[in-house]
Amino acid sequence: MIFNEKMETMPQEELRKLQLEGLKKTLKRIKESHSIFKEKYKDINPEDIKSLDDIKYIPILQKDELRKAYPFKHIIAEEKDWHRMHMSSGTTGDPIINVMTKNDLEQWGEIMARCYSAAGVTNKDRVQITPSFGLFNGGFGFHYGAERIGAFIIPIGAGRSRLQLKFMDDLKTTVLCAIASYPLRLMEVAKDIGFDFEKTDLKTAILGAETWSDELRDRIEEEMGVDTYDIIGMTETGGVGMGIDCEAKNGIHVWEDHYIVEIVNPDTMEVVEDGIEGEMLITTITREGLPLLRYRTRDITKIVSREKCDCGRTHLRVGRLKGRTDDMFKVKGVNFYPSQIESILMKYKNLTPYYNIVLEKIKGKGALTIVAERRNGFRHEELDKLSNELYDFLGFHCQIQIVPEGTIERPAGKAVRVIDKR
Repeated sequence: MIFNEKMETMPQEELRKLQLEGLKKTLKRIKESHSIFKEKYKDINPEDIKSLDDIKYIPILQKDELRKAYPFKHIIAEEKDWHRMHMSSGTTGDPIINVMTKNDLEQWGEIMARCYSAAGVTNKDRVQITPSFGLFNGGFGFHYGAERIGAFIIPIGAGRSRLQLKFMDDLKTTVLCAIASYPLRLMEVAKDIGFDFEKTDLKTAILGAETWSDELRDRIEEEMGVDTYDIIGMTETGGVGMGIDCEAKNGIHVWEDHYIVEIVNPDTMEVVEDGIEGEMLITTITREGLPLLRYRTRDITKIVSREKCDCGRTHLRVGRLKGRTDDMFKVKGVNFYPSQIESILMKYKNLTPYYNIVLEKIKGKGALTIVAERRNGFRHEELDKLSNELYDFLGFHCQIQIVPEGTIERPAGKAVRVIDKR
């Protein structure tokens, strides 16, 4: 068996028992370790936890706490068991290092194999992995999962878009793995060189690492002729593969035998009811190197359902990530996420998927400019319609600059959507 398929359909009652046991074991391991976090949990003991509801008594873990523990003061596993490390891509301060044991790497391969399976990928597929193989966890995660299911692996890594397309055609790639914005670059290069995705065997794209709207998803699926799947995970929680949506496209399954999900009000840290948006907290219950208790991911989502999915899987589903609490902007008293602006822009076929949201402070007030690229012209009446849609959403008029295609910089990594000049 390539992975434990029975776990995907385990009844919720059994999953909750497994989570309670894993929560207690994880707390016990931290308290008995040399990690600096043993002090954080000195006032709560595993025997105090009688049900999953008692998780609320465990202190919340902040990203800055992990950063201040650099490089290894937060690691739980004994040094003799260290096998690998990956690092978060923070832009300020010390990075966060996640040390992985042999069992952690096995766990990673297991959940990634499940993600591939949820996307319909089998050992008959040819998987082209475009995230980098380095400190960023993406490339390795996709690789481990593809190995586990026995697929043919094309580990090309990041960049070299023309070579990516050549391999996609010559090597008969069926599955593309990428950060969510990279297909935009591939689509652009394909247009420049006359590459036709319809003449390839490509059928599936597994995309993550960035927030991307339903409208952008529609654009990618239409232009590349693929079925897309939204995959989530972060370095701190053990890498890509924490969850993925399935063919039902009704929420992202989070593997509950490895993770406990809570959705809280980001201001009060109180748990909200299912269906209400809030910030996602993650507790890992099988990680050895860096287990996390109630970690603030900063991701905004909601619990869509705890019922059995049409695909047969029983693990809870969360909504596609709307944004991050630290990505939310406030202009003229209005709060919004970049993905909400993207949703409006991507309705217009004559706009490319590249845009910038420019924030400035003019005469003591916030000003907002949307810079969007036109494709094949952009009529005056379309501009008026776009302006009205943005006004209806924001409640104030913003500046709109329509620029020629190719004007906005194409970054090598994640797309740069917001330019904050305030």
